[in-house]
Amino acid sequence: MRKLTIGVLTAMWAVVPTIALADDTTLINEMNMKPLTATQSMVLRAERNSALEQWANMTPAEKDAVKKAAQEKKTGDLSAIERVGQNDDLMAMTKSETAQAKAAREAAQIKLKTMTPSERDDVRKAAQQKRLSDLDAIEQAGQRDDMGRYFSY
Repeated sequence: MRKLTIGVLTAMWAVVPTIALADDTTLINEMNMKPLTATQSMVLRAERNSALEQWANMTPAEKDAVKKAAQEKKTGDLSAIERVGQNDDLMAMTKSETAQAKAAREAAQIKLKTMTPSERDDVRKAAQQKRLSDLDAIEQAGQRDDMGRYFSY
């Protein structure tokens, strides 16, 4: 009976605070979101339409310059760590680069299909070792644990 009482009390202790926190609507109430007035809406629409007209009248070179300036501003606003992560993400591939990457991927898939299972295992192990060699000691420990857990089939 004592174990049952302890179990029920523990369950109540876990559930009651969750319900109390779920009903907290102060954040929503403090936002003070007010709808736009008709004049504000008209002004904003007019600004948007003028910007769209201005964009339509630009030459492709001017559009590219504006896009590049916006990209540089976005990258400048990032911290150093975010910049490293965003470095490759902000560069769009051209059609020729996409075609080359696709051809290389298809060639690698064909090569992988023609390999024997032992050759595939050797390639996987070599790739794993290369990835691990690029990491520092702490990252290597975490990767070994992850790879051991997920690639142990």
